[in-house]
Amino acid sequence: MDTIFKNVTLFDGKKPEIQKNMWFEVDDISGRIKGLGTGTVPATEHVVDVRGKYVLPGLINAHTHIMMNPVTNKLEYLSETEATVTALKNLQDLLKAGVTYIRDCGCAFDVDIKLAKLQQEGVLGGTEIKPSGRPMSMTGGHGDFTEGLYGEDTWGHLTDSEDAMRKAVRQEFKRGSKNIKVMATGGVMSATDEIDDIELSIGELKVAVEEAHSKHMTVASHAQGNKGIQNSLDAGVDSIEHGIYVDERQANFMKENNIFLVPTLNAPSAISQYGREKLPDYMLRKNDLVKADFFKNVSMAIKKGVKVVVGTDAGTPFNYFSNGTWNELKLLVKLGASPVQALFGATKYAAELLKIDDLYGTLEKNKYADFLILNNNPLENISAIEEIKAVYKKGKKID
Repeated sequence: MDTIFKNVTLFDGKKPEIQKNMWFEVDDISGRIKGLGTGTVPATEHVVDVRGKYVLPGLINAHTHIMMNPVTNKLEYLSETEATVTALKNLQDLLKAGVTYIRDCGCAFDVDIKLAKLQQEGVLGGTEIKPSGRPMSMTGGHGDFTEGLYGEDTWGHLTDSEDAMRKAVRQEFKRGSKNIKVMATGGVMSATDEIDDIELSIGELKVAVEEAHSKHMTVASHAQGNKGIQNSLDAGVDSIEHGIYVDERQANFMKENNIFLVPTLNAPSAISQYGREKLPDYMLRKNDLVKADFFKNVSMAIKKGVKVVVGTDAGTPFNYFSNGTWNELKLLVKLGASPVQALFGATKYAAELLKIDDLYGTLEKNKYADFLILNNNPLENISAIEEIKAVYKKGKKID
């Protein structure tokens, strides 16, 4: 049986405007859209009257860490069981917030890959995962966190040579990764480095890209300092994650070469707002040092026309899965994006980056019916996204 949704005020994620008095038909077996239009509604037994409410594609968050707990902020000595239980809870919070697809950007024990396989097998539903598995890091760098109850593992692969990088990427390919995360620079959350430290060589980055691209995987680069951003661009990565010290020349290159920026603005905002007297001094120091420059440079990239994708770094301190995606959208608008640009970053652009735009990211014929119903127009006020009336995943309402 098919379902018709009628009296829809539609933002389809493809066109930059609202379409009124629309309808669309969902195949209840496949969960895909069979057709859509305006005017006369096709005859069917099952009709849902949306009553003029606003419908838009399900949100995509392109940078999460589902194994992390943003309340406890526990980074090390996690067991695989603890990481899995935390991930399942976080996936529930994401779906309730209207996030129907994520890319996870680094997960100990390859928990994200294992959960994604269960989704593919129909065992696990909910917010779908584009997994990265364990990230690529240097010894002592951002990603060299001790894991396991007895410290028997690390969060990332320690890739201290081109050969080590090649082997690690191939291991993740074998396990089922769809994206490779490389740690090109230091980071705010690692105690041993500074954000402008170069942590993977240009040769190691090029090997990661070569191996990933030859196997239909993408490469996301954690790159905060300017030199690390440049090394990542020279290596041919698909996205710059964070990009704190991106400059105008790099932004122009990214626009011209369709390289995406995933700034994760909510991460420094959450640390500034909630982390005082709760987080280590090194983390607060680094966050305070870069936040103003970070926001200024992202604003520049937005104005240059770089495709900015919504990702939050969810799971980092006080960076919640329940509202972080909404906050990221509002922060992008605050920095100069129009509501349409911001929403494209959580729909069309995000799907392009994840290479799932054949089935997700916009509401069109033959794509999955992942969508939200809102009370108010998000193109007039992006904060309307916080008042979700209903979430649908593949045409089924989420209770």
